[in-house]
Amino acid sequence: MDREWEGLVASWIFLPDVAERIGTADRQVRSMVRDRRLLAFRVGENNALAVPEDFLVPHQEKEGREEVLRSLKGSLIQLADAGYNELESLRWLYTYEELLESTPIEALRAGRVATVRRAAQGLAF
Repeated sequence: MDREWEGLVASWIFLPDVAERIGTADRQVRSMVRDRRLLAFRVGENNALAVPEDFLVPHQEKEGREEVLRSLKGSLIQLADAGYNELESLRWLYTYEELLESTPIEALRAGRVATVRRAAQGLAF
């Protein structure tokens, strides 16, 4: 089975660990995945669901906690509206974009949300 996504992302976090790091229940994280506010893929020897570590950032208000990158939800919605499935969305987020001079996920983490959204606007098919 081709597991291209494992080569796109350097570091993955399994769902129970995501829940612990953001301070919520595991079912809430699974709900975020189901609602496509987070992308999760089966990785590793155990074939367990995990999300890219880049999707988590230090919490803006709670010291020592993390949160899901706030701009990720809107970006994933925009990609879905453009007809991208989960793998295509992940591939786009982790592929260097000349317009951004970085990968879209790096640009989102740097706060360049509007630039990423403009780059994604041209993707609709």
